[in-house]
Amino acid sequence: MKNILFILCTLSVIYGAKAQETKTQNTSVSDRLLHGNLSDVGLDSAYIHTQVDSIMTLGITNKAFPGAQLLVAKNSKIIFHQAYGFHTYDSIQKVALDDIYDLASVTKVTAALPALMKLYDEGKIDLDKPFSTYWKPWRHKKDKKYLTVREILAHQAGLVPYIIFLNEVQKKNDKLKKRWVRHTPNARYNNQVFENLYVKDRFKKKVYRKITRSKVSSEKKYKYSGLTFLLYPQMIENLTGIEYATYLRTHFYDPLGNKTMGFNPKNKHFSNAIVPTEMDTLFRHALTKNWVHDENAALMGGVSGNAGLFATANDLAKLMQLYCNYGTYSGKRYLSEATVKEFIKVQYPENGNRRGLGFDKPLLNNAQLPLKDAYPAPQASSESFGHAGFTGTFVWADPKNKLVFIFLSNRVYPTRAHRNLYKLNIRPALHSIFYQAQIPASN
Repeated sequence: MKNILFILCTLSVIYGAKAQETKTQNTSVSDRLLHGNLSDVGLDSAYIHTQVDSIMTLGITNKAFPGAQLLVAKNSKIIFHQAYGFHTYDSIQKVALDDIYDLASVTKVTAALPALMKLYDEGKIDLDKPFSTYWKPWRHKKDKKYLTVREILAHQAGLVPYIIFLNEVQKKNDKLKKRWVRHTPNARYNNQVFENLYVKDRFKKKVYRKITRSKVSSEKKYKYSGLTFLLYPQMIENLTGIEYATYLRTHFYDPLGNKTMGFNPKNKHFSNAIVPTEMDTLFRHALTKNWVHDENAALMGGVSGNAGLFATANDLAKLMQLYCNYGTYSGKRYLSEATVKEFIKVQYPENGNRRGLGFDKPLLNNAQLPLKDAYPAPQASSESFGHAGFTGTFVWADPKNKLVFIFLSNRVYPTRAHRNLYKLNIRPALHSIFYQAQIPASN
C-alpha cells in the first residue's frame, strides 16, 4: 500500500511538473511574435494587399519616399511584412525586409523610455518628484527647479522644443570650429560624428549647460520638447552606474534577441544593408548613411535619447509587442503591467494634451475625425500609443485590438524638404486598412 501511495505521489509530482512546464511554454508562445497569415486573424488578404500596394505606389510615385516597408502583427502573429521600392530614386538597391533604418525620434520610445520605465518600476524614479531630484544642475534654476518628471515626459512643462547645437560647432561660413570638431581623433576628441569627424568629449557638457539655461514658458499647456531626451542617457547612467547603451542592451535588446537594435551601426559590421537618409548640405556635406541623421544626436557621439537608434522592422516589432503585452515577451517580464499602463495613458486631457509619458497618443477626438484629419488611424483605440520619427519612421501599438504597426521609410532622401509623406497622409491611411479589413463573422 505504501509503495502504491509512493508511486501515485511520484506520478502526481511528475505530471504536475509537466503541466507547469506546458503552462510556461504556452505562456512563452502566446506572448511572443510568431508568423501567421492574414486569414488566421480574420483579415481579408486580397483587400489588404490591394490597398497597401496602391498607397505604397502612390507614395513612391509622388516622391514621399524612394522605398519603404510595412510590418503588422495581430494577436502576436506577424501577418504582414512587405518591402516596396528602392533605397534611393536611382532604383539600384531594392528595399529588403532585413534592412536597418535610422529610427530618428522613435528612439525616444525604444531607447530612453524603456530604461526610464524600468527605473520607475524599481522605485529609482518618482514621476511626481521634480526632475531636478535626478538632474542636479536644475536645482539652482528657478524656472526648472520644480518641474516634475511627469510634466516633462508628457510635454506639459513648457520647455523649449529644440535647440540647434550645430550652431555651436560651425562658423557663419559653415566651416567647423576646430575647438569642437576635428578630422582625426585624439585623447580629447573621441566621439565620432561621421567619417573623419570627431567631436570634443566635453561638448556634452556644453549641451547640458545650454539646456539648463534655456527658457521655460510659464503657461502650462502641451508643447512638444525633446530637450530632456538629450539628458536622459547621462541621468540613466548616474542612477544605474551602467553606461546607457550597455544598460539597454543588457536589460532589453539582448534578452529580446534584437541584434540590430543599437547605436552607431557603422561600427557593428552588420551584413544587413543600412538605408541612407539625407544628402546633408548643412553639416557633413555627404550622403548620411550608417551614421545618425539627427545633428544633435550626432554631436552626442551618436548615442542619445532623442535619436540615434537603428534597427530592423523585426527587432522593432518585438519591443512594440512587449509594450502591447503590457511588459512581457516570450515568457519573460521586462516591465510591470502597472508601469506600462501608467506610461501609455493620457496624462493631461483636461489641458487638451493627448500625450502619455514619452509615448504619443491618438488625437483626443480621433475616433470622430475623417481619415484625412486623423492621427493615427481613426479606428485605433484610445489605449493605443506609439511615436513617429523625422526620417519617415512610425511605430504604433494597440493593446485593445492586439495590433502592432510598423512603417519604415527614408522620406528625407535626398532632402528633408520632401514632405509628401505627411501631405498624402500615408501612415494613417495604411494603418486604417488593417482595421477595415476584418472579415465579417459568418452566421
